[in-house]
Amino acid sequence: MTDGAAMPERTEVDDLITSGEDLHLSDGLETGPDLPGGRVPLPEGPRVWLVPTPVGNLGDITLRALDVLRAADAVACEDTRRTGALLSHLGLRRPLVRLDAHTMHRAPQVLERYPRLAYVSDAGTPGISDPGAELVRAALDAELPVEVLPGATALVPALVLSGLPGARFTFEGFLPRSGRDRKARLEAVAARSETSVLYESPHRLHTTLKDLASACGPARPASVTRELSKRFEETRRGPLEELAAAFSGTVKGELVVVVAGRPEGESTPAQSAEQAAAPQPAALAREWAQAGLGVRDIRDRLMAQGLRKNDAYALALEAAQG
Repeated sequence: MTDGAAMPERTEVDDLITSGEDLHLSDGLETGPDLPGGRVPLPEGPRVWLVPTPVGNLGDITLRALDVLRAADAVACEDTRRTGALLSHLGLRRPLVRLDAHTMHRAPQVLERYPRLAYVSDAGTPGISDPGAELVRAALDAELPVEVLPGATALVPALVLSGLPGARFTFEGFLPRSGRDRKARLEAVAARSETSVLYESPHRLHTTLKDLASACGPARPASVTRELSKRFEETRRGPLEELAAAFSGTVKGELVVVVAGRPEGESTPAQSAEQAAAPQPAALAREWAQAGLGVRDIRDRLMAQGLRKNDAYALALEAAQG
């Protein structure tokens, strides 16, 4: 700064800035001297690790995940070709064992042969919408320690990218493809007040968005994120009806759909149809009066239907006098 130059006026932003000097790791973070970067050595003995793998960008693999994959006796996975390609890219060579939905019944034998086993899914954190949860159960039944490494997942970034409230949300995973179960899950998404997060395949996305628009109402805010962390990552936000139209053609990539919760006081299309079909309180009061019920009994029945005491009494009195 030149002599005589005026000092810039301090702003609120300046109060938020620190030089970073004299800052130290929190006492809540565990470090160790034996590995680069202060990483903690892996424990000895039999153990099962669930290891997250990148959902797209291979740079998202963690240092700890690499340590575990190197130390494991074998790597169990859903698709040996896909996982083999990942390990090759990472410069790792480990025995691969297929453990998917069709072969998970062999988990006890695999755990017996490979006491230090790492399990990965095709992408993201194992145990979420894949058979990893069954492996955890088998390991616990065999009294083996289980560790789940923090790491890549698609649902959390997509939720944050949606711009919708994320303090409370429900993860739906994949919806049933058809039938009563699908209808029930769609109605649950429509009725709940918190945000919902769903996974969907490219060839079913358009149908699911249309079904969501029908269940939640066409104007319900939502987002669709595809190709998360990859070169052509995209998030579209808008009403469900507009998103269904936008994704009516061919779609590629992994997909996450995020749907806003039901606004307070708003009825879903299913609830509105049910309310329209239900007898109205005045009609019920007249029907009960014609059946010979007195004012008090009519009032009590109307209150059981959810009416306030004064409103119920007024309808009961009108019906009894009419």
